[in-house]
Amino acid sequence: MTIDYIAANRDNWDDRAELHAARDGTGYEVQRYVEQPGALSDVVRFDMPLLGDIDGLRAVHLQCHIGTDTLSLARLGARVTGLDFSERAVAEARRLVAETGDAVDFVQADVRAAAEALPNGAFDLVYTGIGALCWLPSVREWAQVVAALLAPGGFLFIREGHPILWALDESLEDEPHLRFPYFEHEAPTEWDDDQSYVPTAQPVRASKTYEWNHSIGEIVTALIDAGLRIDCLVEHDSVPWEALPRQMGHRPGGEWALAERSGVMPLSYTLRATKPRA
Repeated sequence: MTIDYIAANRDNWDDRAELHAARDGTGYEVQRYVEQPGALSDVVRFDMPLLGDIDGLRAVHLQCHIGTDTLSLARLGARVTGLDFSERAVAEARRLVAETGDAVDFVQADVRAAAEALPNGAFDLVYTGIGALCWLPSVREWAQVVAALLAPGGFLFIREGHPILWALDESLEDEPHLRFPYFEHEAPTEWDDDQSYVPTAQPVRASKTYEWNHSIGEIVTALIDAGLRIDCLVEHDSVPWEALPRQMGHRPGGEWALAERSGVMPLSYTLRATKPRA
């Protein structure tokens, strides 16, 4: 039987969207965005020094999930559209901004078809948040979509889990060990886990997921081949979730780092790339 990897992942994210959007203090704690009009997500707050001033920019947030980072970009002054393949995530994102009053549009589409669902060459900023690329079979296909969406002079901003992190065996409790592919492979890595990366009131029902790693070299080369100029690549020793249980300590601002030998390896990275003007 042939497995539809993307459909299985969509089922998982449909379940997560409902759990993450809970108003009971679990999940993404979305109620604070309703109660605090100036609240920003920890992810976007971390991004701000390298993201720079985005006031007035036309932005699209690819793989936006339930929209907490998306509305945070809007609160920094951008005119933002969020896109996600999960129908439930888009519904929850629309519900959230209806409550908060933030002017954000949301579109349901697979990121691989974003250039068909959105106007090409219309965005000054393509933003991709943490934990997104691992759900895509081909980083080259993604890079072509990014290039198609960007206006000349516009830029891609991505902060993502480092491919070294995705290659680690998180089940070991003593110290990090490489186990899974660092490079992109046609066949994905299969996972079966009914827990999410944030506390939720109940387990995830559709627990099987399929992921692909992409090396730093593959990501950078894909963007260059798509016609973008790499402006910066910064590696970080932290990540905004407890990626390696029982091996990490919590930092202010929602970041997690290795408790022992912090800095021995990168856990996330930020990349900016610009579409040159003709």
